Order: sequence, then C-alpha cells, then structure tokens
Amino acid sequence: MSHTGAIKPASDVSVAPLTGEAENIDFEFIELLFFAYRDFISDPDAILDTSGFGRAHHRVVHFVNREPGLTVAALLETLKITKQSLARVLKQLIDSGYITQVAGPEDRRQRRLYPTERGRELALALARPQSRRIAHAFEGLDEGGRAVVKAFLSGMINPAARPGAPDKTG
Repeated sequence: MSHTGAIKPASDVSVAPLTGEAENIDFEFIELLFFAYRDFISDPDAILDTSGFGRAHHRVVHFVNREPGLTVAALLETLKITKQSLARVLKQLIDSGYITQVAGPEDRRQRRLYPTERGRELALALARPQSRRIAHAFEGLDEGGRAVVKAFLSGMINPAARPGAPDKTG
C-alpha cells in the first residue's frame, strides 16, 4: 500500500536530466553563496541566541552602530522592511538597553536611534567573527583580488538598492 510521503525504493526513482534553461544556471556559485552565508552568520547567530535575539536584531544593531543617529525612516529604507516588522525588534532592543531612541531636534516626531555602550559591545562582538572570516578568505589575495570580490558582491545588490543610488520613491 502506497501513500503520500511514503519512501520509495531507489529503483523506483527517476531523475529528470537538466535541459534548456537549467543547463545555464550556475548551481556551483549558488551553492557557494548558500554555504558562505550559512557560515558567515553562524557565529553571530550563536551569540544572539544567548540573548534570545535573532538575525533581525543583528541587522538593526549593526546599522544603528554603524550610523549613530540613524532615523527610524532611514533604517526602514536600508533594511527594506515594514514599520510593523521593525517595531517588535526595536522595542526589544530598546527595552533590553542596546539601543536608545531620541526625538529629532527639529521634528519631535522624528526618531533617531543610537547604540548604547551595551549595544556597541554587542555589535562589535557580532562583527568580530565575521571580520575574521572575511580576513581569512582574503588571505593570499592582493588588492586586485579584493577589488574583484567587492565588485562582485556590489554587483549582486539590486542597482536601485545600492548605497548612493537615487531614491525612486519620491
């Protein structure tokens, strides 16, 4: 008797060959990117897990640490997320003492975000193992190799979302 989810014997399985468009897909680089990302975020994930935080918290702490005084609106634009998805994460980081929120000097409705000392320490603890992985990957490459990697990674970013790209929303 066969039912959905039953395990088939190997002799009953046929695999369709890659044809047409699939022949032109660069599976090797797709897999390298999957594995590189998995390992790149593994150390920060372990650190975040001890605080009950996740990758969304990591991104917020990272960008607020990199640009103290960042507005909530600018952070939303950088992360390409909704207010609703940011609200929970930001509240947890503020309540836990990692980020402080200050009203804007000209417009009191504007919210500027700053890392606290604790937030800066967390951001650096998360960045250190990532920086070591990057340095290790660059070992043996000259400046030309570094420039190629930077150009490749920049080329992976949607042109409209690249830093310095003109804002198309307004």
